[in-house]
Order: sequence, then C-alpha cells, then structure tokens
Amino acid sequence: MQELTHFINGEHVKGTSGRFSDVFNPAIGEVQSSCPMATAAETSKAVEDAAAAQVAWAAMNPQRRARVMMAMVGLMNRDMNKLAEMLSREHGKTIPDAKGDLQRGLEVIEYCIGAPHMLKGEYTDDAGPGIDIFSMRQPVGVVAAIMPFNFPAMMPLWHVGPALACGNAVVLKPSERDPSVPLALAELFVEAGLPKGVFQVVNGDKEAVDTLLDHEIIGGVSFVGSTPIAQYIYSRATANGKRAQCFGGAKNHLIVMPDADMDQAADALIGAGFGAAGERCMAVSVAVPVGDETADRLIEKLVPRIEKLRVAPYTDGDDVDFGPVVTREAKERILGLIQSGVDQGAKLVVDNRDFSLQGYENGFFVGPHLFDHVTPDMDIYKQEIFGPVLSTVRAASYEEAVGLAMDHEYGNGTAIFTRDGDAARDFAHRINIGMVGINVPIPVPLAYHTFGGWKKSMFGDLNQHGPDSFKFYTRTKTVTARWPSGIKEGGEFNFKAMD
Repeated sequence: MQELTHFINGEHVKGTSGRFSDVFNPAIGEVQSSCPMATAAETSKAVEDAAAAQVAWAAMNPQRRARVMMAMVGLMNRDMNKLAEMLSREHGKTIPDAKGDLQRGLEVIEYCIGAPHMLKGEYTDDAGPGIDIFSMRQPVGVVAAIMPFNFPAMMPLWHVGPALACGNAVVLKPSERDPSVPLALAELFVEAGLPKGVFQVVNGDKEAVDTLLDHEIIGGVSFVGSTPIAQYIYSRATANGKRAQCFGGAKNHLIVMPDADMDQAADALIGAGFGAAGERCMAVSVAVPVGDETADRLIEKLVPRIEKLRVAPYTDGDDVDFGPVVTREAKERILGLIQSGVDQGAKLVVDNRDFSLQGYENGFFVGPHLFDHVTPDMDIYKQEIFGPVLSTVRAASYEEAVGLAMDHEYGNGTAIFTRDGDAARDFAHRINIGMVGINVPIPVPLAYHTFGGWKKSMFGDLNQHGPDSFKFYTRTKTVTARWPSGIKEGGEFNFKAMD
C-alpha cells in the first residue's frame, strides 16, 4: 500500500506522527493508500518555514509572480490526463467531471496572471498643499487554506492561486480523503518556478486544523466544507485576530415556471442534481415547479431521464453519468436520509435504494432518487444530502416558490427557468441568495467574477476568486506624502568662476 506524504519546502516529507487516514478507491471500496496526519509540531514547522520563504516571494514584483502562474497553466495542461485519472481514482468522479474540476481551477490560475493589474493601488495628487496620497496592496503574509474532498483540484486552486499571486505563502490542509492531486499540484508549482517553502501541503485532521487556526504567524484562513465546521473555523480564526472566509453548506432551489421549456428544465435538473453524484455545493437538490400542472409535466419528463442514467466507475468510459460517493459513511448517511423522506410522507417516484453494481458490490455507489410532494418540514428538505437525490416541492404560486428559497437557512445558489423576463428580473433582484441563475441551473461565475453564498452558506465578508480574492489576500496601506521645498533649478554642469 502506498504511504502518502506532506509537501514541505519543495519536497515530499514522510509524516512522523504514526497516525494515518485510509484513502479509498470508492468504486471498489478498498483502501489504496494511507495519508499521514500531521502533529501540531509538524504543522507549526511548516508555517514557520513558509514565513521565512514568504519574505523574498513578497519582494518579487507582481509581474514575475504572474509568470509563475503562466507557467503553471502550461504544466497543468500538459499533465491534465494524469491529474484527472489520479483525481477520479480517489474521489470517484468520471474522467470528464475530473477534467472539469481541474479546468475550473485552472481558469482561476489564468485570472491570476493579471495580478499586476489587480494589485495596482490608488493615487491622488494635490490632496492638499503639496500633499499626495497613494495606497498600496500588500500581502497578508502566511495564510492557511483548509479545503474539502469534493473538488480536490478546483477548490485548492481557487485559494492558493490568488494568495500566491498576491505575494503570500500558503499552508494547504487538503481533505484526507483525496489528497494526491493537491500534492501533485504543489510539485507543479515548484516546477513552474515557485520558490520552495512558499506553498506547503500539510495533511491532517483536527489537530492540524486547530494548530493553523491558533498559530500567531497565520494571518488569514480560507475554508470550504459543511456549515457547522465553517462556523467553528470562522469563530476560532477571528477570535485569534485572523481574517477568515468560510464557505458552508447549501440547499439550492431551481424554480420552474409554467411557461418554462420543460425539456430544457428537465435536462438542467438531471445534470445539476445528479452530476458528480450530487457531491457539489452548487448541486440543485430541490426542484420547485409552480402549479400542479407544471409539477406533473416536470415529473413526467424527469422520470425517464433519471432511469436512463448510467452509474458506474470512471474506468467504464466517458459515457458514465456519475460514479460512487466518496466513502461508505457518506453512502449510509444518504440512504438514511432517503429512508427518512419515505417515513415522513414524501413520494419516492424513482427508488434505487437497492441499487447494486455487478462486480462492484463493495463500492460506494448510490443510485439516483427522485422525490415528489416533499414539504419544508422534512429532513430531506432541511438538510444538505450531498448525494444523487432530487426533491420536488410543489408551489401553488410564484410568490410561494420564491418564499421557499428565501426562507431556507442556506443561500448558496438558486435558479429560475422561465420565458418571462419580468419574473426573471424580479427574482434576481429580490432573492436573498448569493448566486442566481436565469435558465442556468448551476450559476457558478467565471474566474473574473466572485463566488460565494449568503446566509449560513458563508461566514465572512469577501468571496472566492475574482476581485474579492485579491482584496482578501492583501492589506491596504495608505501613504500621505509631502516633500519640503528644495532646489528646482536642477544640476549644474559648469564650474563657477572663483571669486
């Protein structure tokens, strides 16, 4: 069995704690490697070494730092197939989905090539008599990124890229469930020209996380995961005087108006609800058709599409729709929530509770499920399932549909499918949710806009990637200058005659 490492000061380093976490191949349910869990001392040393390396990196001009990002783009494209296979083997995603994971991270690195422009300050001349004022954006120092399992390439790159481009050093704590791609990305950054020690990867659990949250050198913390943990990390980091951006759970609603193109809406729900086995913070898990006639038409369109979905391991080809969930515990939790929906009175229209894949009976596969007549008091509506389960909540009116999305505690993403521009515009302006799609089911912004939810989906003031990331990973310094009067005639080039 392979023993994974940390990545410290540009080298793979074996763990010393003697504690390991099993890394599974979720398609077959077998352990394929072991991931070391760092001690507090190992984590602290990585932070201290990062701080030492950061000084020279921050002193490098932004254009030279941007060239590292440019080289990283080329290296990721070179190794795309290898990275995608590595990602799929540990996570379970299909190869096309794994490449999408890498590509959306790569797009943020491409955006970071524009760091010289993003880091420009402001200038005011003659703010007062002989007084000029200007601002500078300077790095925070050493920052921590604590990232989730569901996007082992994209999520680290969304945070590591902007942080490095701004002149910071980064200590990344990836998910112990699929750490190989983050380790590989660290190697590529060094190959791209990043000085050793500026990007450290420390594998670990709560001990490593708490060490990062409490370490006096760490100036900022980024986190993506569940809402309870996001709230914990935000509270502890900010209590220690650190800036923090912590992104939590979601329950994304897609409202289907009576005038919507029903085939388009059904196709959108299939991809958004079941892609990546539903293990996405932007997955659509709640369909809200307006009116019973709309609901009946939508269900009629959804059922045959769901029944045709191909669930299989990524090795079965690019026509696989989705693979297994990440762990056996995740599978059991999803099936438990499905059973709670049945027990609480929802109608299970597509039932795959007995799903089993021949030859992969020990894999963590969960078949696609469709509920109808779900109500807001049910657990399958209130909780983030993070699995291939779509719930249909029927709304009698547009106002009721909007109210469902607005009243839910999560506010990550939402969408409306309609041909009515007035309804779409009203929805976009009124909804209290961070990312809105109009006939777009998963409204993930491109890299040059920002990504982030509202309500209990996000703790902090600044979002991921885009302009907000350059604000989060820098501090503003403002200088007010006045120079005393001096010689204005310039230099003299002739010898004066002697008196």
